[in-house]
Amino acid sequence: MNVKIAPALLTITGIFGACLPLSGAPAAPAFGQTSYPTATPAKSVSRTTKAVNYRRGGPAAKIDFQGTELMGPASGVAKVQNKGSRVEIEAKFLGLDEATKFGLEYLTYVLWAVSPEGRAVNLGEVVLKNGAGEVKAITDMQTFGMIVTAEPYFAVTQPGNTVVLENMSNTSMAKVENINASYELVTRGAYSSSNTKIENAIFGIDRKTPLELFEARNSVRIAHIALADKYATPTLAKAELQLRAAEETYARKSDKKAVEAAAREVVITAEEARVMAVKQKAEEDAQAKIAADKKAAEEREAKARADAAAEAQRRLEAEQARKQAEAAQAEALRMKQEAEKAAADAARQKAEADQARAAALVQQQAAEAEAQKAANERAAAQAAAEQAARDKAAAQADAEKARQAAAQAEAEKAQLRAQLLAQLNSILQTRDSARGLIVNMSDVLFATGSYTLKPGAREKLAKISGIMLAHPGLTMQIEGHTDSVGGDEFNQTLSERRAGSVRDFLADQGVPASSITARGLGKTEPVASNDTAEGRQRNRRVELVVNGDAIGNGTASASAAPGSQQ
Repeated sequence: MNVKIAPALLTITGIFGACLPLSGAPAAPAFGQTSYPTATPAKSVSRTTKAVNYRRGGPAAKIDFQGTELMGPASGVAKVQNKGSRVEIEAKFLGLDEATKFGLEYLTYVLWAVSPEGRAVNLGEVVLKNGAGEVKAITDMQTFGMIVTAEPYFAVTQPGNTVVLENMSNTSMAKVENINASYELVTRGAYSSSNTKIENAIFGIDRKTPLELFEARNSVRIAHIALADKYATPTLAKAELQLRAAEETYARKSDKKAVEAAAREVVITAEEARVMAVKQKAEEDAQAKIAADKKAAEEREAKARADAAAEAQRRLEAEQARKQAEAAQAEALRMKQEAEKAAADAARQKAEADQARAAALVQQQAAEAEAQKAANERAAAQAAAEQAARDKAAAQADAEKARQAAAQAEAEKAQLRAQLLAQLNSILQTRDSARGLIVNMSDVLFATGSYTLKPGAREKLAKISGIMLAHPGLTMQIEGHTDSVGGDEFNQTLSERRAGSVRDFLADQGVPASSITARGLGKTEPVASNDTAEGRQRNRRVELVVNGDAIGNGTASASAAPGSQQ
């Protein structure tokens, strides 16, 4: 039974829009689609399961799996044992239908470990044979639940919502904890497009093509859906070239392992392009939101100024109308007084004069009160306009400070990442990648066929431990690799022990054990052909993957350090 372990790529919790599968690849007959559909957004869904605490040093736990509403007859059993620094898992499943029953975009099944906080980790691919499959995996989590999902290819970094199996608790073997936080699942819309014919895009005209090549085609198609052709153009172009090379390898009827290896490289590169595109799209959306918020604030401020101006104009017109009415009233009174003066005696004239003076005094007081009221209203309107201007200036200053702080933080991370890359590269060959800063220890630093560190290796590791201690918060994952010479069990054990030797030495140098993990990958991830002595020597290595929030948490740089292995 074939078992594949997914590479440790960046985990992206956003949900992606739909776009085009790969189009226009001249050497691959499977790609006949030439239209470019518009991306359709896909929503996330949530689900809960149970987590089991596998006690350190305890006996192996037997965990049963039961089928969900999507695949009731399916079942499984897993043997799980905590070995201290890692938890080993051996799972077997029965009664699984072909993944394509959920849609042509689904080609395989993946086993996941889900932490109580809702973090899902890809444990490996479940390749079917007559409805059965098995997975052997290692994880550094101690408390987790397990699920099986139908997926488009083995290297996905977030589970889809096609959950077909879930673990059942066994309280006699381990402690059961309910996961309160839900974990996110990718909906089907992220892997398909309403106006794209998936059948030809994946299966082409040759249904005898290996599953690995189907997954490679599917991964490039899904990278297009995530808009990698816009946001991760170089990486997607690399995946397309790798896919054409894999298609040509298969067309030449090359060795099956060569076809599978070429197809796996395509999947890994396409998944990297998809992850890069999703991150870039999220950053672009955030910038667009900031611009939209700024525009809305400016529009509100402009409206406030317009409203204040309109109110001032209304009050001015009211004041003019009041004055005109007073003038007309005064003119009428004057004419009345002149007529009465001509017809009345001096005494009546005096009384009328007194009455006119009294009326004028009252009118003057009323006019002064109205004038004061209008002045107060104008002052209030002016104060409101000035306050609006101050609010706008403050908002602009706050936005500029936030932008400068974000830019400075990113620059500091990039500077520290480049500094660490240079420091590590001066000790051992180091490259920057989507996984983090990868330090390569060649086979010559160990005794032949052994996991004992040579003095030269200890000296270099001592320098690396000094760098790690100088930058608290960094984490390191140590991965052991071998060539294909020897049996699988021997290679796996040797790779684990070499990775463990490096981990133990670094811990002895004072590097916190909680920041170091180690695992052996045996011969499963070669970086060169095992057909030559030079290639086998390159494959016998230990890689130290350095990560941390202080250096951007694993963001890939545009280029590797000079002399690094790509």
